Parts: sequence; C-alpha cells; structure tokens
Amino acid sequence: MTTFVTMDKLINYLLEFGQLNQQQIDLIKRKAQVLELKKGDYFSEAGKTPKQVAFIKEGIFRVCYYNSNGDEITKYFIDENNFAVDINSFNQKIPSSEYVQAVTDCSLLVFSTDSFNDLSATIIQWDGIINKITEKALIEKVNKLSPMLAEDATTRYLNFLEKFPNLANRIPLSYLASYLGITQSSLSRIRKSI
Repeated sequence: MTTFVTMDKLINYLLEFGQLNQQQIDLIKRKAQVLELKKGDYFSEAGKTPKQVAFIKEGIFRVCYYNSNGDEITKYFIDENNFAVDINSFNQKIPSSEYVQAVTDCSLLVFSTDSFNDLSATIIQWDGIINKITEKALIEKVNKLSPMLAEDATTRYLNFLEKFPNLANRIPLSYLASYLGITQSSLSRIRKSI
C-alpha cells in the first residue's frame, strides 16, 4: 500500500508542472524503483558521475562538499516530496563536486539514467516538466542562500526556523551550523539566548 501512496505523491508532484495521461503515468510508475537509505549513507558522491535521480518520499538529504581547508560544508537540505540529484553532473555525465547524503533514514523513488532517458524519449512533455521542476528548485536555492549573505548568525538561525520548521529538530546541529556558516558552539550559544 505504501508504494502506491508514494507513487501517487510522485505523480501528483509531477502533475503540478504539466499534464500526463494515464498511459504516461503508468510508464513513470514502472520506471521508478524503491530505494531505502540509512542515516549517513550517500546517495551520490563527489568525484563520481550521478547515475540516478531520487524523489524523496521520506527523509532528509543534505548536499555538502569539502573546502580547500578540508572542512565539510553543508550547502543546503532537501526534504520530502522533492527531487534530489546534481542535475548538472547528471545531465552532462560528468563527476559531481558535491556529496548527497542521507541526514535521516530515507525512503526514495529512484530513476536510473536509462529510465530517465526512456521517459524523456517517450513522454513528449517530460523534458518540459523536468525543466520547470529544475527552475523551481534553483529559485528556491537562491532564495535560501541569498538572504543569508547579509544576515548575522542569529538572524540566519531564526529565519531558518521560520522557513523550515520541520527540519530544525530532524538534522544534527553540526550540519545546521555548517549550513548557517557558523561553529557548532556559536549555534549552541544562539539557541540558549533565544
């Protein structure tokens, strides 16, 4: 039963961005595979070419990288009912510069490169739907990152809590501190003062 519910979430999400007939919906359902990841597992890794796209049914991913000093930096988080992939590396078939890691146990629907390409070749409006989803994700990413550049740490934290109330208690403080661009001890001080 849960697989059908998950498929319905995926289909409803896709339908927000374009029209699909029943035959196309059935094809999408056949191409998707269920994948479970444990907390800490990597969906994709830097230096490797992404070979699948995930729709997150349950759980949270983080996208991170290592800077020139070897520090692990969390760029952003991806939660339920969103797609996850390094789209540039996936489309161009080049190694990624980022890691996509499960912050919590995750339940996913994944499409392999071949399945994704089959959908593109078979469903006329598939590329348009994916382009709209990608555009939405890029706008959301800019909206998450841009304001943070001019804000102090406390404001960044409060804004994070306001914009992502369902994430704050589900991700480790070390990841949240990295995302906010502060140390974990600074985040602890901010949390105590609020």
